[in-house]
Amino acid sequence: MSTRTNRQVLLNAHPVGFPVDTDFKMVVTPAPEPGDGELLIRTIYQSLDPYMRGRMNPGLSYTTGVSLGEVMGAGTVGQVVASRHDRFAEGDFVLSSNGWQEYAVSDGRGVRKLDPAAAPISTAVGVLGMPGMTAYAGLLEVGELKDGDNVVVSAASGAVGAVVGQIAKIKGHRVVGVAGVQKKCDYVTGELGFDACVSHRSDTLADDLQVACPDGIDLYFENVGGKVFEAVLPLLNDFARMPVCGRIANYNMTSLPEGPNEVPRLMGLVLVKRLRIRGFIVYDHVHLQDDFLRDVGGWIGSGQLKYREDIVEGIENAVGAFQGLLRGENFGKLLVRVSDDPTSRA
Repeated sequence: MSTRTNRQVLLNAHPVGFPVDTDFKMVVTPAPEPGDGELLIRTIYQSLDPYMRGRMNPGLSYTTGVSLGEVMGAGTVGQVVASRHDRFAEGDFVLSSNGWQEYAVSDGRGVRKLDPAAAPISTAVGVLGMPGMTAYAGLLEVGELKDGDNVVVSAASGAVGAVVGQIAKIKGHRVVGVAGVQKKCDYVTGELGFDACVSHRSDTLADDLQVACPDGIDLYFENVGGKVFEAVLPLLNDFARMPVCGRIANYNMTSLPEGPNEVPRLMGLVLVKRLRIRGFIVYDHVHLQDDFLRDVGGWIGSGQLKYREDIVEGIENAVGAFQGLLRGENFGKLLVRVSDDPTSRA
C-alpha cells in the first residue's frame, strides 16, 4: 500500500465576478492506486489557461464545467509512477489531464507518451500543446490567412497570441500585436519579430492602433474582447476575418456594460464590410495535429519560432497564479511546476 498523499485544488464555490481565494479549496487525500488496465501519473507541470474561468461557472460553456467539490481541470505533463496498463511503463513521461492535483489514475484514454529528447516536456501543454495548436488552427484554417493580409493579434505576448503572430510573420505578413505593459510590447517586437505593438493600457489605444495599421486590418485574431475589440472594429477592411479564440476581458462580468446598445452598429459593419466573425474550439481541429506538430516543431528547431514560459513553483501557488493570469500579470505560457522535473536542462 502506497503512503503517497495527494494535494488537490477543488472548486469550492462558483465565482461571482473575479475569482477569490474562497472559491477554491485545497484538500489532502491518499494518492489513488491503479487497478487493472490503469496507471498512476505524478503531475510535473500543470497548465493554467484563461478558458478555465468559464468552466467555473454553472451556465453554458464550450466544454464541461467543473462541479462544486470537483478537482479543477487542467492539461498536465507527468510521469508514470505505477502501471498496470500494457501500453505504459513506470518512468514514462506523458501528456494527460490530471487537473489541479499531484497524482491521478488514468485508464490510458487521452494519454500520450512524450519524448524528452525531442522537446522539453513542458512544451506539451504550451507551444507544442493546446495553446500552440489553437494558434495554428485559428490562424490558418479558421482565419484562412491569405497573401497580403495585414494581421493584428491581441494578447500578443501570451501563449496563443505569440505563436499566431510568429506564424504570420513566417508566412510573410505584416503583423501588429496588442499587449499590456511596455516590456511585453518590447518583447513582441524585439524578440518575436512583430512589426509593431500597441498597449491596450494606453488612453490613446484606438489612435495608436490606427497609426500602426495604416492599411487597415484583414485578419484580427481575437483573444481579449472589450476595448481592444472596440478599437479594432472600425479598422477592419472589407472581407476581413476574425477568428474568436477567447474574450478574457469579459470573463468576470456579472452584468452587461452600461452605455448604448452597440449590436446594431456591429451588425451593420458585418453586413457592409462583409465581415466573417467565427468562434472556434481547438478540439474541432484535431485533424491538423500532425501538421501542427511537424510545422511548429520544425520552426522551433530552426529558430524561426520562439516561446516563453512563466513557471510558478508549487501547487499551493496555483490559485494566486491563476488570479494573476486573469489580471494579465503572467509573461508567456503560465505553468505550475507541481513536482520536480527529472528532465530539466536548467
